[in-house]
Amino acid sequence: MIAIKIVKAGSLPALQPLTCCRELYQISVAGLTVAEQLEKLFAGVPDSIQGSLEIRSDFVPSAAVIARVAAGSENLLLIRSDGSAALKFTASDSGIYTELEPDAESMDLSYPWDILAWNEKLVGAISENRIAGTVSEAAHIDGVLQVGEGTVLLPGVYVEGKVIIGRNCKIGPNCYLRGNTCIGDDCHIGQGVEIKNSLLMDKVSVGHLSYFGDSIICSQTNIGAGTIAANLRHDGQNHRSLVNGELLDTGRRKLGAIIGDHVHTGIHCSIYPGRKLWPYVCTVPGAIVKKDLVCP
Repeated sequence: MIAIKIVKAGSLPALQPLTCCRELYQISVAGLTVAEQLEKLFAGVPDSIQGSLEIRSDFVPSAAVIARVAAGSENLLLIRSDGSAALKFTASDSGIYTELEPDAESMDLSYPWDILAWNEKLVGAISENRIAGTVSEAAHIDGVLQVGEGTVLLPGVYVEGKVIIGRNCKIGPNCYLRGNTCIGDDCHIGQGVEIKNSLLMDKVSVGHLSYFGDSIICSQTNIGAGTIAANLRHDGQNHRSLVNGELLDTGRRKLGAIIGDHVHTGIHCSIYPGRKLWPYVCTVPGAIVKKDLVCP
């Protein structure tokens, strides 16, 4: 059996506001932390394979890389273009390593939209319903749904595609949940809310008549009623995001809001696509968020 060590990626300001209140390996993605998801990737390695594996928390190896580790026949060192080691597998004490470069299927978790893309991939991979909570007979499931203990889906909830919901949540009535969405524990999604291809962490409340698509909302955030996060530019071009004073192409045609912990939006708040709100930011009723908001 291999011993797996998740190596902290250090300071990652480009991942803010997601990493303002937690380390990257602690971020929840598709119902598990980043560290737990990385360990899960190697769950299929045979127990007969011996060795030690170190993997950085900001790197997601491809199936091909995992297969090389699972073979257990060579020491491996995966080097990024900047010279940093993303993965190191030691099968023997020979001191000789086969050096690899990341392939096209491997992922770097460098920016918030990378976390969104990974969540989309993981949720999209679920293939069976797991219902530990209560789903109303008046709810409609058109896809694959996983629901944790204590969670209640009220009448009129419509699930389309693949959706994961954690424990002790209250969903609805009359919500529209679209794939590939993950909702954490102790969340409340109110009347008439639509959530699409998004990641909501624990203890998030989204007030009635709100819309979030292609978005991330961090823990203990309260979304005021009627808050709308746009996710599509009028010209249809990729979204750009301001990171360390530089506008970066996110590579995404659709990108909603990236919202940190303990944020409160006022009722009828409108958020431009791709905007980021730092932890503890509050907006007034009717606010229009045109630029990233950093808490002073």
